[in-house]
Amino acid sequence: MSFDSLVEQAREALREVLPEGVEVTDIELEGPHIVLYTKQLDAFLSGGDLLRQVAQRLRRRVLVRTDPESLIDPKEAEAAIRELIPAEAEISALFFEPETGEVTIEAANPGAAIGRQGMVLNELKRRIGWVPTVVRTPPIPSKTVEEVRIHLRNVNDERRTFLKKVGVKIARDRLPEKLWARSTALGGYREVGRSAHLLGTQNSKVLIDCGIDPGSERTPFFNAPELLPLDSLDAVVVTHAHLDHCGLIPVLLKYGYNGPIYCTAPTRDLMALMLLDAIKVVNQEARKGLYDSSHVRQLVARTIPLRWGETTDIAPDMRLTLHNAGHILGSSICHFHLGDGDYNLAYSGDIKFERSWLFNPAANRFPRLEALILESTYGAFRDIQPSRQQATDEFTHLASKILGRGGKLIVPVFAVGRSQEVMLVLEERMRRGGIPKVPVYLDGMISEATAIHTAYPEYLNSQLRTQIFQQGDNPFLSDIFHRVDSSQMRYGILDSKDPCIILATSGMMSGGPVMEYFKAWAPDEKNGILFVGYQAEGTFGRRLQRGLNEATFMDNGQRGPVPIRLEVATIEGFSGHSDRAQLMNYVASLDPRPMRVLLNHGEEQKALDLAAGLHKRFNVDSRVPFNLEAIRLV
Repeated sequence: MSFDSLVEQAREALREVLPEGVEVTDIELEGPHIVLYTKQLDAFLSGGDLLRQVAQRLRRRVLVRTDPESLIDPKEAEAAIRELIPAEAEISALFFEPETGEVTIEAANPGAAIGRQGMVLNELKRRIGWVPTVVRTPPIPSKTVEEVRIHLRNVNDERRTFLKKVGVKIARDRLPEKLWARSTALGGYREVGRSAHLLGTQNSKVLIDCGIDPGSERTPFFNAPELLPLDSLDAVVVTHAHLDHCGLIPVLLKYGYNGPIYCTAPTRDLMALMLLDAIKVVNQEARKGLYDSSHVRQLVARTIPLRWGETTDIAPDMRLTLHNAGHILGSSICHFHLGDGDYNLAYSGDIKFERSWLFNPAANRFPRLEALILESTYGAFRDIQPSRQQATDEFTHLASKILGRGGKLIVPVFAVGRSQEVMLVLEERMRRGGIPKVPVYLDGMISEATAIHTAYPEYLNSQLRTQIFQQGDNPFLSDIFHRVDSSQMRYGILDSKDPCIILATSGMMSGGPVMEYFKAWAPDEKNGILFVGYQAEGTFGRRLQRGLNEATFMDNGQRGPVPIRLEVATIEGFSGHSDRAQLMNYVASLDPRPMRVLLNHGEEQKALDLAAGLHKRFNVDSRVPFNLEAIRLV
């Protein structure tokens, strides 16, 4: 369907529902939205159900904006904003976008700026015509969040053109034949890493995740005929910002994908952080990268962020809703509604079905659900993890033992998720005296990732939100934490004789600053290294867990052996992945329960073991596909 015919359809529908005196002066498409411009904005905001009627008649998500001719001068609008929004909102910045008629309001207390049931914002719309959007001022300044927001403002015109093209593509006519759908495994099946999954119908193709293998840097099967050409894809959906799920999305853009990327806003920002850091690592190692920073900027510009629970059209016969996955900040279970309710599938990504220090447990309620694609990282019969409380007690005991003998403790962490959980444990236990109070150094991207967490408190669990934003007690700001912001500071820590704790990336010891501490401290048996996250096959971290007693490293251009005498320990309870019991309980708790479960993101035997357990307990069709295998869903 062309843009003109779509607009004409919309005008016909509007003629049937718009009351006399209410005129729509222009209609635009912005991705999944239809945008209506009007000089009578108040008619849509007066408390009636006009907007809902319009959305139901158009069968699309609808945004309403003031006709540009009705916008007041930005200086007058700013004065009205500061008059209407109470001082306790603590406005830090205002950004006007005349092309869209929107004003972004940064406030330390967004709730006060929005008002009860949106009353303050609605009154603002009536007074100034500009459509206000309120975002939180990060309690910890984040360079990434700031740069993402600036970049989106700088590419506003190009983004509007892009979103219009996306909207036209979504609205194209469907083929008349009965719906069929199939699932194609392109990576991450019978293995951990390079997650990629294609969901296709006769009308649409959507790629879910596109990651790299952290152990070998293998890529998904980009040359699979179902995937090509890349510009035939309707959408890319990203579950979360770990590189084994998003690390190769810039490569898609480099080689021809020109469509939208759907994920939560924190996932977008964390992806930008992780991908740019990956470029830095490649450059430091004098290797040729698969993409450059321009492709990361394209990714940010083409991302359409969605909130949890927000349903949107992403293709002519697919609707997407994101739900909490409990794994890392912004991580999502992706629920796909195919056709006209013909079939419903949920793709779990990585999930945690347990309340953690940071997040609520993964969502388990869906309107309809015929099939589930579920991770199986800890799916084997004996993969039972301790509880978070047990893990915290074990961490406390180990840290106290190593620090008590004058040693240093290295904790390799992923910058996103595990590092913030460990920070919360250390802050609480040091404050209460359970662990000796020593400096905790944060090396790598941990500080920046933590700042992004505080920018999106709505994605944290309710207890932590209350502690930070109502009680004014932000544990991430504790004086025990020290950011390692220079090589000189790192050398000073390496030379120090005093006990300390290092949280450093990368979590699987496949490079990064953690290796500097390990090389320096591995020969001393007073020291210790503690793994709190999954170590993939082929990584240095996995080799250490298996008892490696010597390693060879480059030092000043010379290769030399380093004896490994420090204590090596692993605590599973901090994992962001569900263990066998949690995975079984998750399927048991699903409402509704699916008839089919496909397993991915797990070593082959673990996935097969979980499949057998699910079939035996629930009598569901449980399968473990091979990479490149396609399965007919309907």
